[in-house]
Amino acid sequence: MFGFFKKREDIFQKLIEQQASITYEALRLLVKYLETLDSEIAEQLSIKEKEADEVRRILIDELNHTFVTPFDREDIFSLSRSIDDVIDYADSTVIEMVILNVKSTPFMLRIANLLKDAAYEIWHAVQRLPTHPGVANEHANRAKALENRVEAVYREAIADLFSGPEDIHHVVEMLKMREVYRHLSNAADRGDEAANVIADIVVKKT
Repeated sequence: MFGFFKKREDIFQKLIEQQASITYEALRLLVKYLETLDSEIAEQLSIKEKEADEVRRILIDELNHTFVTPFDREDIFSLSRSIDDVIDYADSTVIEMVILNVKSTPFMLRIANLLKDAAYEIWHAVQRLPTHPGVANEHANRAKALENRVEAVYREAIADLFSGPEDIHHVVEMLKMREVYRHLSNAADRGDEAANVIADIVVKKT
């Protein structure tokens, strides 16, 4: 009987790890897209987003049918949702760029690289949670530090955006690019939320 409950607990750990891993892969694709504007890479990112959605659906279904979880049900749900939001915003960034015909900028690429690094830290934090919560917390703190760097680049990008010519063409381009920057900033915010949930879980475990 104990073995059965242990296996049920392990399901959640594996699913969260899978979500975090797919999200990291997706952020790597976002960087590649911004470097190349290759439509094939955009499609690969879209597929990753759908894979992550399926993992989250399975996790929610498991939550609805399981009484024993490795940590608080609310924390599992919140962590899964935050990680899912990161990949959603990565995908919507590319979708908006295609729809609005926005080209990549050095600011976008800098932000995407920071998001990729933060996703890597979240992935490793999730992996370390069961056996090395202190190490998990270190990874979560690194993810939060990267989010702060994203916000600094975001502010720099917006300032640059508003410093150009003020004709109607520039205003239209400015509004389109600001929308894309907001998606990237939102991805960072959700990564920060995921790191906060991990830190909360660590506090409860130790």
